Amino acid sequence: MDEDHYSLAVPFYDLWHEDGHVPMIRELLPPLLKGVRRSVMEIGAGTGLITRVILRETPAEVYAVEPSFGMRSVLLNRLAEDPDALSRVTVLSCGALKAEADEPVEAIVMISVLHSFDAEQRAELWRVLRTQLEPGGLLLFNWRERATPVPGEPEVVGSYRVGRHTYEIAGQVLAVTGETAKTRYFYRVKQRGVVISEDVVVSESHWPARERLVAELEAAGFTRDGAPDGLEAWRLTK
Repeated sequence: MDEDHYSLAVPFYDLWHEDGHVPMIRELLPPLLKGVRRSVMEIGAGTGLITRVILRETPAEVYAVEPSFGMRSVLLNRLAEDPDALSRVTVLSCGALKAEADEPVEAIVMISVLHSFDAEQRAELWRVLRTQLEPGGLLLFNWRERATPVPGEPEVVGSYRVGRHTYEIAGQVLAVTGETAKTRYFYRVKQRGVVISEDVVVSESHWPARERLVAELEAAGFTRDGAPDGLEAWRLTK
């Protein structure tokens, strides 16, 4: 979570995510935030796509946790366009395991972030989130069961026309060990079909079975709450 390879993806980030999970989150998240009035911590705020949803749906103060300099720069530029957002959002330039609000928050939102933590890191993550949530506080994150990835050749996973250029993302699974997949991503800009720039990022994602995830959260003192398919809601109960 602390590596800044995310900065290389910044020019492609909104294009890809607006074409992916973000529209669904805009629809599913607001009902779960009803009643949240005072404070929210967002883990992995990225460029602020979900931050804007939280600001629109609640009057709460927001702690936006984002370790990547590139992502954080876009987020802050977005905040600069909105005086209300500037007054309500505090940007924390650290990873989730070092996140600390001034006082426990009512809710923690974590969208497309959990896969960044391996089993050992998740144990610490649950501990940290417990310290940042008030009793009865709500933990919200997106999650779906998925098939075990298979190593193979690079495949284009997103292609977007911007003016005369095409922004293309290709992904390749390199290896799979247990819940961990090692993946290579290619971020390319093309002009008239010719690659004029390319950045390559190798990263690991971690996808525990639901049974393990549930066991971890229950052991950490969380109880599952109601949420629509694709989102998870858990309350801190001990």
